[in-house]
Amino acid sequence: MTISYEKEKVMASSNTRVNVIPKSKPLPKPEISRLLTLFLGIVLSAGIYLVLPAEYTESARIMLALLALSVFYWTFEPIPIGLTAVMMLVLMLVFGVADTDIVYSGFASPAVFLIIAGMMLAKGVNDTTLTKRMAYLFLSKWGGTAKGLLACIMVLPQIQSLFIPAAAVRTTLMLPVATMSLDIIGEKAKGNLGKMILLGVAFGGTISGTAIMTAAIGNILTVELLKEFLGIKISYMQWFMYSFPIWLILIPVAWYLLLKCFPLSEEESSFPHVKEELEKKLADLGKLNKDEKKCLIILMIIVALWFTEPIHGLNSSIPALIGAILMAMPGIGFTKWDNLVKINFDTVLLIGATLSLGYAFNKSGAAKFVGESLSSDWILNLLRSPIIAVIVILVITHILHLAVANVSTAVVTLVPIFIGLASKAGADPVLICMTASLACLHGYILVVESTPNIIVYSSGRIQQKEFLMPGIWLTILMSFVVILVALSWWNWLGLL
Repeated sequence: MTISYEKEKVMASSNTRVNVIPKSKPLPKPEISRLLTLFLGIVLSAGIYLVLPAEYTESARIMLALLALSVFYWTFEPIPIGLTAVMMLVLMLVFGVADTDIVYSGFASPAVFLIIAGMMLAKGVNDTTLTKRMAYLFLSKWGGTAKGLLACIMVLPQIQSLFIPAAAVRTTLMLPVATMSLDIIGEKAKGNLGKMILLGVAFGGTISGTAIMTAAIGNILTVELLKEFLGIKISYMQWFMYSFPIWLILIPVAWYLLLKCFPLSEEESSFPHVKEELEKKLADLGKLNKDEKKCLIILMIIVALWFTEPIHGLNSSIPALIGAILMAMPGIGFTKWDNLVKINFDTVLLIGATLSLGYAFNKSGAAKFVGESLSSDWILNLLRSPIIAVIVILVITHILHLAVANVSTAVVTLVPIFIGLASKAGADPVLICMTASLACLHGYILVVESTPNIIVYSSGRIQQKEFLMPGIWLTILMSFVVILVALSWWNWLGLL
């Protein structure tokens, strides 16, 4: 009996050991997809390095290969954007495409501190009910019809752009308001109405970055690159003066286009109970509280300093930093510093790395070689005529932006090349770069073309196919608006 018991015990112990040996599991499909994308990026980078003309220097060839790799990884995101940013910095240093000071210089740019301060301001504003109050106020007045609701959803980000620099933050604030409104509407919101409102959030968020220099990363990068390469400084007020007619025209154009693309019956167009519900929510907030008043005063100081930049000469980042300080200052502010610093560090790494790529692209000689390769007589002749130059840059940039989806990467890739071409053609680099920057900003066709598109798509309530036709039409209309403004307003200002 004892022997039998011991045999059973050993067998049981043996069986236990066999059973707990983990079986090797195959990699999940998303993991395989990411690894494949990483490998394809390396193949693309190596391929570009090998096919570049022999007259390109070693530094220029490596720089262009790394730029292609960054574009590929930032577009398809096999790894987080911040990780790609750090990897690009390391690769530029390891391969010696530029001096260490140049590679790190992107992070010393005022543009980086403007983005940091902007995200901190957004955090501070979110600590109050100010944005919620603003949304309820508009929607309680005009949100009872489809036309009114769409107008509110598209106009609110334009107001927010004055004091919330990041388009991602503005869209993130607006999306819950839009979805809440659709949920209150009920069954009517499941068809064209829902698609129209959600696209209104995406397109309104994109348009809101047009006239306010600090409202879009692409604007900030363009201004910084012009200053770095040519010593041309564009103030907050100058950017506003150049672009505000485009901004004003595009809002009603996009509003009308969405109404036409998603027609509604008379019954679907009216929902007075939404207006009543939002009136109750506004009433529940009560009167403007102390924190909201402090927030408003600080925001007005920041905006006033931005608009008076030609008088005091302070860089746009300084008023934003002043605002962040005031928001957290005991006795003056209304929030805690610990909350303000909870920002998206990936965005900081992205903006710094893209600027560093742009500077290294220039210093390595890559921008010069690419510019010379593109400097055929027919291209230079097209750029010598200002209005034809605007049309050509719009077409080229819109097409390339479909491939280089990330706005920051598109700007930092195209603007240095366009600066070189403008110099060779004797064209105005400000005109060329403003046009390119605006075209990079206004990505409507693909989900990946802009941050507002991505955020709205991530709600799961809308698909890529819904973006396609309205996006194509709005891209065409945006181009016509820019050409019209160039022929009239820019010509009057002396930019054309």
